[in-house]
Amino acid sequence: MLNVTEPFSTTHVCSCLRIYNPTISLLCSSGSLAKREYMAPLEVKFHSLDFRNVLHWKCQPRAPNNLQYFVEYKVYGNKHWTACKRCQGILKHQCDLSQETSDPRQWYYARVQAVSSKNPSSWVISSRFHPQWETTFSPPQIRLNVTEEGIVVQIRPPRSPLRGQKNTRISVTELQQLRFKIYLMQNGVEEQIHEMECQSQKVVIQVFEPTTTYCFQAITIMPLSGRLSRKSPSTCITTP
Repeated sequence: MLNVTEPFSTTHVCSCLRIYNPTISLLCSSGSLAKREYMAPLEVKFHSLDFRNVLHWKCQPRAPNNLQYFVEYKVYGNKHWTACKRCQGILKHQCDLSQETSDPRQWYYARVQAVSSKNPSSWVISSRFHPQWETTFSPPQIRLNVTEEGIVVQIRPPRSPLRGQKNTRISVTELQQLRFKIYLMQNGVEEQIHEMECQSQKVVIQVFEPTTTYCFQAITIMPLSGRLSRKSPSTCITTP
């Protein structure tokens, strides 16, 4: 029998009452489940820019402050989850899975679990993620040079976080077919628009006004979806 003169925890009460009343045992289990659920992460989803694929989530409003998070991922169709070694027991609410989701043609899932004092929440799974369709792109960088032929506009596409054989970052054009649109402005007025394929690195703009300042902006276009990047900052040059 319980010694009612001694202090005891709710867990102690539950464990003892299970012996005598299975209904109360069920209530205790439900309470434990509810405690785990208010720790479970919210809004688990991927955000992707230039193939930097980062999993984000939010914490519950009533969740403890000392939560640690554990992240796993898998390719669509696989049965087994793989732990992301960099994101085990972390405190922040995001995990960079760019390396783990590096094939832009694959579908991926990720999931997150919160743990407090060794009590885990349930796993919360992201929606299915496809890098090639869901990533967005930065605008290209612009470099200008004046020659006898005109203004040479060189485009440098955004770079992904992935690295090639020489440990240099891979251009997004090696992973995705893209186009670029260049805007020529004079005195704040849009004068010309030029489009380039991703294979092209430069275009020559013929201008004839001497000692005149011309400014350029560019955007990245994703033909598969029709999505556009924001415009790049304005880059200007003055003709001799």
